[in-house]
Amino acid sequence: MNVLTQRDLNRATLARQYLLEREGCTALDAMSHLAGLQAQAPQEPFTGLWSRVRAFTPADLDDLVTGRQVVRTHLMRRTVHLVAATDALAWRARHDAMLRQRVLSTYRSELAGIDLDELSTAGRAVMADDQPRAMGELVGALRDRWPTPPRRVLGELLVAALIPMAQLPPRGLWKRTAGVRNLPLSTWLHQPIPPLPADPDDPIGQRLVLRYLAAYGPATTADIRAWSGLAGLPTAVKVLRGDLITFRDERGRLLLDVPDAPRPHPDTPAPTRFLPAFDNAILGYQDRSRIIDDPHLGLSVAGQRAVLIDGRVAATWTTGDRRLTISPLRSLTRTEERELEAEGQKLATFMDQGIDTIHIAEST
Repeated sequence: MNVLTQRDLNRATLARQYLLEREGCTALDAMSHLAGLQAQAPQEPFTGLWSRVRAFTPADLDDLVTGRQVVRTHLMRRTVHLVAATDALAWRARHDAMLRQRVLSTYRSELAGIDLDELSTAGRAVMADDQPRAMGELVGALRDRWPTPPRRVLGELLVAALIPMAQLPPRGLWKRTAGVRNLPLSTWLHQPIPPLPADPDDPIGQRLVLRYLAAYGPATTADIRAWSGLAGLPTAVKVLRGDLITFRDERGRLLLDVPDAPRPHPDTPAPTRFLPAFDNAILGYQDRSRIIDDPHLGLSVAGQRAVLIDGRVAATWTTGDRRLTISPLRSLTRTEERELEAEGQKLATFMDQGIDTIHIAEST
């Protein structure tokens, strides 16, 4: 069985993530290929798409959001993702149990004794008038019946687990600041959420595995679980094994992949790329060593924006006071600094925030 080095995996990841070269596809096609973008920070997906799609403009994504072709909703890992509307509908039932379990395990004592079905029914009845509500408004309507749990805890259970919700624009539009207003996902998209089929072969799980490998592979089953948050995908993997190809990594772990996905030569040049906070190119794995060094693992979890140099996280970046500040995590060559400045200037032009200085700080 072929062994893939860390650099092999790095170049495969960059190619699958559209970070080896920008793709000439639409924003919707890119988002569908990537199986969504993590989006709890509402402005970050714009940079994520700009770094991946040629000729991308903020209006492209705004139009998809207002046109209900993509939607903000809780999905993978109980985090807010921006996903194609068709994917949100197709995947939600498969994520229901995980979403409930993650909220309940986080707030076990606060939610003890609550009948989830009763609470869900009451919450849906409140939302049945098709009026968007902030989480606090929904909780307030139910407070007399459930006075004990903290308001925030009860709200998270309702909007992140029990009632599939869409977070409505203007939240998530370019340079717009807006609070979260929720509406049931099926109401916003004018389509019902299909129920989870009672099929032991887990067809929805199979499609999730294939979509993940196409955008993130080659990868381990632990990587698939870390990205999705779903523990019940081994059945889907088992059914698919005959259609997948396998490798080993340098530690001997089994890697799964789809046969026709790109696996570039490890010496393929990788351009400098600016990533947004919480980018799944980093977070979409259990083992993130293919793209980020162990000492820096906490950066992405903490929401810092990363810069890829030669395909690996080598700096962070911020904006403010009319300048783009880049903080290297290692010493840079002069060639790397020039490429960083050139790509940084393109980013500054895209962001259109009056940035007139590109500042590279001392390496840490």
